Amino acid sequence: MMDSWFTHAPLLQKLMDKKLHIIGMVKELKQRYCFEGNALSLSELYAKIPKNPKAEILGSIRVQTLAGLSLKIVFVQNRNNRRDWLAILTTDLSLDNAEIIRIYGMRWGIETFFKVAKSHLKLGTEFQGRSFDMMISHTTIVFTRYLILEWERRQNSDERSLGGLFYLFADEVMDIDLKTALRQLMAFVLDLLPNKPKNYESLSQLHNWISALPSYIKALFAQLRCES
Repeated sequence: MMDSWFTHAPLLQKLMDKKLHIIGMVKELKQRYCFEGNALSLSELYAKIPKNPKAEILGSIRVQTLAGLSLKIVFVQNRNNRRDWLAILTTDLSLDNAEIIRIYGMRWGIETFFKVAKSHLKLGTEFQGRSFDMMISHTTIVFTRYLILEWERRQNSDERSLGGLFYLFADEVMDIDLKTALRQLMAFVLDLLPNKPKNYESLSQLHNWISALPSYIKALFAQLRCES
């Protein structure tokens, strides 16, 4: 992931040469993209896509750089200015629009982390030295501070963290497959039927219900036969 400072065609091409896909913001600059034989700007590309103005994701378009690298550009609403749009490109054409936006959204957490590290945890300002080992040690200490503070926040203010309670509950809940669940359901229903051998009407209704189920579900009841 990268911001608009780095999403230029030469860098994108070099990363793709190393088989590294990119997702990044792109701004309206002098860059042009090939679409239907024409070299178009972002604004011109935006004008060509069918748009849903009520949606967060306005639309997307597949283009190429002037050097022939295939890209997908997704246009989204600018939350700070609903009349404006933002553009996010990717070299991974297999991703759908929502997934591209979801992945790029992870950048916000990274940006806030570096903001906290630089402004409050003294990343880059706490020591004077040119040794690479010193830089690594300093960065490790700062990152460790952040991890401790984040762990403390999660323990005290995040409702998703209730100590070991979640894991205790998780250990008590055992996942069962669909086949087992359906058989247990059928066994439960049969146990509810009073005088099972004599209640032919209820058994007949149950048999008709099973017969109306799709074949792939009926196959799961191979060991639960209802004889009317």
